[in-house]
Amino acid sequence: MSHAGIELQRLKLLAVATGPGSFTGLRIGLALAKGIALACHIPIIGIPTLDILAESLPVSPGFSLAAVLQAGRGRLAVGWYLPTDGTWQLNPPVQVMDVQVLSHLIHQPTIVCGELTEEQQHALARKYRNVILASPAHSIRRPSFLAELAWKRWLVGDVDDPATLSPTYLPVGNPIPG
Repeated sequence: MSHAGIELQRLKLLAVATGPGSFTGLRIGLALAKGIALACHIPIIGIPTLDILAESLPVSPGFSLAAVLQAGRGRLAVGWYLPTDGTWQLNPPVQVMDVQVLSHLIHQPTIVCGELTEEQQHALARKYRNVILASPAHSIRRPSFLAELAWKRWLVGDVDDPATLSPTYLPVGNPIPG
């Protein structure tokens, strides 16, 4: 913050991604944000990482959305979103699966955005009638979308309790069978 010339006292709100993501990265990032919020008595808002990806895409009636992140060992964390009142709404839970299972589960026109390897993109592209791969620009997490989502919540007074805000970890155990 000193490099940017911003004093800590000028902060009015903190926004932080809550995951899924790197176990250690989530714990450290969230601990830092919560510590600042508690010490400076400023509000904090946690935004799920897959919501940040979904926010980058315009809502397309008649389509669903699968936002994906790499989950290690060739697996993907997948959040399924439906268009509701002009926004993408998560249809829980976030699931862990490989690209073949993801492809098998898509039976209607679905936009897929997020972190996909070239091999995973090719596997999904074979379902050209139902899979619409988002452009690379719409498939990366951007802090500006995190900020927009947090700002919308802040405007209506929807903030998180820094003492109870916690990371979203991926389900433990075997991924959905292929």
